[in-house]
Amino acid sequence: MTEPTKPTTTTSGAPVASDQHSQSVGNDGSIVLTDHYLVEKLAQFNRERVPERVVHAKGGGAFGVFETTEDVSQYTRAAVFQKGTTTETLLRFSSVAGEQGSPDTWRDPRGFALKFYTSEGNYDLVGNNTPVFFIKDGIKFPDFIRSQKRLPGSGLRDHNMQWDFWSLQPESAHQVTWLMGDRGVPSSWRHMDGFGSHTYQWINAAGERFWVKYHFRTNQGHETLTQEQADQIAGEDADFHRRDLFDAIEKGDHPSWDLSVQIMPYDDAKDYRFNPFDLTKVWPKGDYPLIPVGRLTLNRNPENFFAQIEQAAFAPSNFVPGIAASPDKMLQARIFSYADAHRYRVGTNHNQLPVNAPKSEAHHYSKEGAMTYSFPPASQPVYAPNSFGGPHADPAAHGDDRGWESDGELVRAAATLHADDDDFVQPRTLVNEVMDDAARERLVSNIVGHVSAVTIPELRERVIQYWTNVDATLGQRVADGLEPIESPTDTLVPEPTAAK
Repeated sequence: MTEPTKPTTTTSGAPVASDQHSQSVGNDGSIVLTDHYLVEKLAQFNRERVPERVVHAKGGGAFGVFETTEDVSQYTRAAVFQKGTTTETLLRFSSVAGEQGSPDTWRDPRGFALKFYTSEGNYDLVGNNTPVFFIKDGIKFPDFIRSQKRLPGSGLRDHNMQWDFWSLQPESAHQVTWLMGDRGVPSSWRHMDGFGSHTYQWINAAGERFWVKYHFRTNQGHETLTQEQADQIAGEDADFHRRDLFDAIEKGDHPSWDLSVQIMPYDDAKDYRFNPFDLTKVWPKGDYPLIPVGRLTLNRNPENFFAQIEQAAFAPSNFVPGIAASPDKMLQARIFSYADAHRYRVGTNHNQLPVNAPKSEAHHYSKEGAMTYSFPPASQPVYAPNSFGGPHADPAAHGDDRGWESDGELVRAAATLHADDDDFVQPRTLVNEVMDDAARERLVSNIVGHVSAVTIPELRERVIQYWTNVDATLGQRVADGLEPIESPTDTLVPEPTAAK
């Protein structure tokens, strides 16, 4: 294979330090705003499409309520998670890679984006139907998504570039195993689980901190489609999942999910056997069992799809007191990227739209810009601090703001490795201990079907090695199932073309 010789540069032509690692305070510390290439890369990526979402473009959703039925106040002071509290919610489902008109039943992760209209402001939990993801650093996200989109010349999706990216990123193995398994195509949005995926921080009234993961389990039963069923439906009804959700709610069949959380004591994270902030890993339930919290029910369809679903803006930066971020590098990148995408796609004042506006009162110093709708009295000052009765920050209302301890030089590196941080350990467990023989048979069939569209021999060999690293028997079965490539013409390195 021919290695690339040209260095990656910024859009202004300066060489960059890394395509793989954001700059952080020590291996495990916060990502820094001075990493201008990360900011440039994510900001440009957010502006790639007009006007649909760059990712999660095809979707649907509904309104509902979340009721906290259990006492978890020992872990968080957040008002939304106090026993007996009922909170209005909006849930948007979506697929990741397809465009607005793409079929709902393509093999793809599904978005599970939840907005809680709490008494303390909006809390957004922006997750998927899988507990893990393909990458663990946000600097790779634009590259990952582009590998799933379309070729610039033909405008066609291409399995060569998908498998090229995946096989060059071993950390993708866990999510790709989920994707190629039964859960790669849910039978409907109502029949799939949802996960916060990232690790977050919960803080109780005494200021004690805990690490938390969210699990929403469907009460409709978990159901999936075979590849053959999914392909047939894609040709018959591209809006199959959107139609299913709307019709169910319309006739009074209100879907629901039970929320449970895994709680890790704050100090456990320091020497846990793998990095608990790695988005490509799950926490074993034997170590951190599920703790029930409450129930989410969808009971109201949107009155206008564009106004209430297409313009809905979900951002991981929307926290409330008692809930905070973690050292997860993907989460930290998303905290910047999502809100920035909404400012571009919907507008600077997207949070003034009814679907995004908090139900609690908002008092801030943001002003003017496109589509300004609400505004404070003219007598209110437009700056802080001030002597004329304008809003002021209240540390007591916000609560503990310590985040987490980190100290170190600015570096570009992977997070500190823990004992079990090998990228293939958890997908191997998923294949050998979670799946049964029939599920493994379908996994092999799905992989072979997908990789059959890879037309470059050396890339095929790398993909086979990728699955061999997950499990030797699995890799051999994939190799045995693939037909030889006839008259290969594609290469991994395209011929140079003259500049125009």
